[in-house]
Amino acid sequence: MNIRLATLADLEAVSAIYAYARKQMAQNGNPDQWGKKHPPLALIKQDIAKQVLYVLETPEHTLGGVFAFICGADPTYQKIEGQWANDRPYGVIHRIAGNGQIKGVFEKALAFCEAKCANLKIDTHPDNLIMQHLITKNGFQYCGIIYTDDQTKRLVYQKLKYSRCIESQKSDKEYHKARK
Repeated sequence: MNIRLATLADLEAVSAIYAYARKQMAQNGNPDQWGKKHPPLALIKQDIAKQVLYVLETPEHTLGGVFAFICGADPTYQKIEGQWANDRPYGVIHRIAGNGQIKGVFEKALAFCEAKCANLKIDTHPDNLIMQHLITKNGFQYCGIIYTDDQTKRLVYQKLKYSRCIESQKSDKEYHKARK
């Protein structure tokens, strides 16, 4: 299984993966998290342009999963009902989905993200019991509740491996300097 940046050529396959995920969420008691249209095509294209959307590709060049990984502050994570484990630089995993044909999409994506950033955050809808199970099973700790731009509730989690994000080393050095 190869993980690589998504391109516009992947748009149809990525859209199909998200459609499958929306259907599965609805069938498993979570029809509201992504509704019938999330993520919208414009957001997928934006993630591709920003080079934060990744795909999981089989040796046969079939796409089996997709996720956004953003190293840096997420504005919706600034206000939390609860408490983050720390205030250090972090990476966020968003919009993760599989096509149902590849096993271990979450674990593979997580390993990829941990190699880039050791302080990870993720959120999910309160009705997404499958994702909550995957998140906690893979070492994330529950931290509290945040609200998205449209004011819907999300449960937030954090996982610490080390104390820094590779992409945010400068910020991490500034953090340590300020703490002295």
